[in-house]
Amino acid sequence: MSVDISELVRLRAHQPEAVAEAAARRTRRPLLNDNGRLMIVAADHPARGALGVGDRKFAMANRADLLERLCLALSRPGVDGVLATADILDDLLLLGALDDKVVMGSMNRGGLAGASFEMDDRFTGHRAEDIERLRFDAGKLLLRIDYDDPGSLTTLESTARAIDDMAARRLPVFVEPFLSRRLDGKVRNDLSAEAVTKSIAIASGLGGTSAYTWLKLPVTENPDDMAEVMQTSTLPAVLLGGEVGDDQDGAYEKWRGALQLPTVRGLVVGRSLLYPADGDVAAAVDTAVGLL
Repeated sequence: MSVDISELVRLRAHQPEAVAEAAARRTRRPLLNDNGRLMIVAADHPARGALGVGDRKFAMANRADLLERLCLALSRPGVDGVLATADILDDLLLLGALDDKVVMGSMNRGGLAGASFEMDDRFTGHRAEDIERLRFDAGKLLLRIDYDDPGSLTTLESTARAIDDMAARRLPVFVEPFLSRRLDGKVRNDLSAEAVTKSIAIASGLGGTSAYTWLKLPVTENPDDMAEVMQTSTLPAVLLGGEVGDDQDGAYEKWRGALQLPTVRGLVVGRSLLYPADGDVAAAVDTAVGLL
């Protein structure tokens, strides 16, 4: 579909209440359908200032283009929903693209990419009360832990309280944990089996209850390690997509293997599906859906 930016701006300027009205009339569905699987398209990167895709530094900076890609992805069979920040979800609500879809609000985007305070990842996005008020279906938060950065402790504590707030409302929250460290001033996530195992153990124990907690996890550097790594927790998990690479077929194969594990329930993938190297969003999305 073609997005009419002028109409979106007109609604935002003259009828800001249209967002809440669209949220109120949105038709909802269960988090999981009968197949027990979940396919979510992610688009919460821009709010951290992470606009690049591969070698395209500002690929996600064109909002009309991003919205058109999202609408196309959401229209494909087997796509369950979307993960995004308020600005993008508000646009999608106004476009009528979220009916019968799982809507996940992105909760902490304060750890801006490249900032000195990146590991002190404040909750600057959706609060639990916003997700409840807007009748959204779940929340997602990022938990990067650097043992050498005190800011990670603030993130740990605020993550635990966010889990409590979501559980009090019986709303699922997807926690995306990493052990991270700075190399040459840039935060790098450790995808070794040992690091991912520790991150799962830490994330699973946060908050006063884990009843509504899901995990959002990477495939380890060596995909053969995933079976043992995923024995660390009984929490349901989805796999994340990660950076756009040259070997997309290799990424699909990694996902295919990990999706066979008993705790893995689906995929949450963003840039690699919305901005595939060949430009064919529909084909990339359909291939990912086929893995489920």
